[in-house]
Amino acid sequence: MNHLSRQLVAMALEEDLGDIGDLTSLYFVDPNHRSVGRIVSRENAVISGSAIAAIACEAVSPSLAFRAILPDGARAHPGDLVAEISGPTRLVLTAERTVLNFMQRLSGVATITRTFVDAIAGTGARLLDTRKTTPGWRELEKAAVTHGGGVNHRMGLYDAIMVKDNHLVANPNPIDLAARISKIKGGTPHLKIEVEADHLEQVADFLTISGIDVILLDNMSNAGLARAVSMRDEIAPGILLEASGGVNLSSVRGIAETGVDFISVGALTHSVRSIDLGLDLVAE
Repeated sequence: MNHLSRQLVAMALEEDLGDIGDLTSLYFVDPNHRSVGRIVSRENAVISGSAIAAIACEAVSPSLAFRAILPDGARAHPGDLVAEISGPTRLVLTAERTVLNFMQRLSGVATITRTFVDAIAGTGARLLDTRKTTPGWRELEKAAVTHGGGVNHRMGLYDAIMVKDNHLVANPNPIDLAARISKIKGGTPHLKIEVEADHLEQVADFLTISGIDVILLDNMSNAGLARAVSMRDEIAPGILLEASGGVNLSSVRGIAETGVDFISVGALTHSVRSIDLGLDLVAE
């Protein structure tokens, strides 16, 4: 986990505990009592969030021990034991909500990702996430996508180039795209370059430019996607094609069957329902 994830845990605990702490546990729980908090799934799910849950327990107190029973990426069914938190009961209860908040949302990301991945099984297309993540949660949510069987797109603006229409219109004079890409590849040959195409005429132009790694096919019909694949196979078979825009569980299989290499789905991270996980307390 990077430093942002640890900061996120600290912020989550700070907003829950304030400057005083867990008043209810302080006044109503014997300080010497010890328990095991059994985290149980209440529904079918794919689990994610164990690493950040362990960090949260450690941040509450080193005397808390977190143990994953089901590893990240495992399928859970109603009633399945997912993880355990053991230690002084006061501290188990203090950590409970923060741990569940992380695991419930991240398991939600992993679960919806697995649903999409299962929907395109056998087509050869791979499912990508996007940068439409919860601020501060990107590393966690993108890890959850991989737990669900998806593939991470670029992590941020810093690790790949994606040229969209807005980048091209934000110049007083037209950019010589081929020359610009050639210059970039000459200095950083391993830097991935992706360009966005809204129509097949753009696809045809981009297929003739050396140095482009991926063409993003934005909001094209399935017929348009299939035609783009045919053009790619004929002109530049080394270029990968990514379909994007308006993808849902009803449409994703048809999109995958057009022959595109990737399908990016913003809903994996921006429209997630948290999984119902509960903590049942058992005295040691």
